Amino acid sequence: MSQLKLSHLAGTLIGSEIVKLGNAISERIRNGEKIYNFTIGDFDPAIFPIPEKLEELIIESYKSRNTSYPAAEGVLDLRQSVSRFIKEREGIEYHSNEIQIASGGRPLIYTVFKAIVDRGDKVIYGVPSWNNNHYTHMTEAEHCVIECTPENNFMPTPDDIRKNIKGASLICICTPQNPTGTTLSGQSLAEICDLIIEENHQRGENDKKLYLMFDQMYWTLTFGDTVHANPVSLRPDMKPYTVFVDGISKVFAATGVRVGWALGPEAVIAKMKAILSHLGAWAPMAEQKAVAKYLLEKDAIDQYLVHFKSEIEERLRKIHAGFIALKQKGYSVDSVTPQAAIYLTVKIDLTGKTTAEGKKLETQQEVTSYILSEAKLAVVPFSAFGAGSSSPWYRLSVGTCKKEEIPEMFSKLEAALQKLR
Repeated sequence: MSQLKLSHLAGTLIGSEIVKLGNAISERIRNGEKIYNFTIGDFDPAIFPIPEKLEELIIESYKSRNTSYPAAEGVLDLRQSVSRFIKEREGIEYHSNEIQIASGGRPLIYTVFKAIVDRGDKVIYGVPSWNNNHYTHMTEAEHCVIECTPENNFMPTPDDIRKNIKGASLICICTPQNPTGTTLSGQSLAEICDLIIEENHQRGENDKKLYLMFDQMYWTLTFGDTVHANPVSLRPDMKPYTVFVDGISKVFAATGVRVGWALGPEAVIAKMKAILSHLGAWAPMAEQKAVAKYLLEKDAIDQYLVHFKSEIEERLRKIHAGFIALKQKGYSVDSVTPQAAIYLTVKIDLTGKTTAEGKKLETQQEVTSYILSEAKLAVVPFSAFGAGSSSPWYRLSVGTCKKEEIPEMFSKLEAALQKLR
């Protein structure tokens, strides 16, 4: 049978590796297999429900029959609430005409790319990182990939940016970062901002400027001494060159509610609106109206975040401690101290080891399969986020983690590690 001929994009685009893996794991669970599933960057609503007040407001909004098309840029009262929310909590000021609402972060990121990046333009991003490789491919841009290291919290350094900045159209930074749960320090971010400002000052009046897409979807979820920094607070001159991507998906465990927003220069936001108006990727009217009211509930939000963050942090720290304990016993595993988000970066470095059946684990893919089959532990390899196929690092997501299952998960993992030689 001949292969169906479709577009070049259709023929070359790779689907989401994380979604594919998550679906495969979910199928095994439905078939009765007990798996400790730490793959998907989502929340189990039974463990992490959305805020009760937000739920009430959504129900009330539907009862008020807010079910028509929303404005293409998002309803005004929501954009005004976002403006107030961001000013109160981050100290940055964006007016309603500098805010675009959409159905979560994905359509916003796509429209940032489509509004700024032409075919052949250079896009700078670090790996591992979430989906920058795919969005760059979809815009037929030039991939300028920075291989990030654990020594730098898996973040691009100012030197990394400096080496590649000439001729670039877009730099993509996500902090706190998916998949690593690590953050970019204020000092490093300030230095990167200075490089962008300097580069733009050197470009001619009619030249395309260099923009920063700053994904801060997890910015409220920081732990311990970790402090989130943003480019516009650090360097106000960055405001004409920065587009923020943000929303309620992670801060309120509301991934399925689908309300996100972008903040940026009015001219860029207007073009994003035009693109989104053709895609129709709007957040539903009822949810927009409800979120507009909820973002003004300062005390309720603060109360929710205290409990929510403590539950996330407890899981991250317990699992981190478990991996460090295994490392101290001599097993080839490691973990990066939790900083932010719902992710833990863990290392499972077992290539070259031999199983009890005499099979040598030749590749990292075989390692991943081994820990899934023997320890029933499902985590996402960094190769799914653009890193090399031999990377021994993994993303572990705690959004569906049951605390009582952590000890038994480590018991099974240690048993699987003991079988290797």
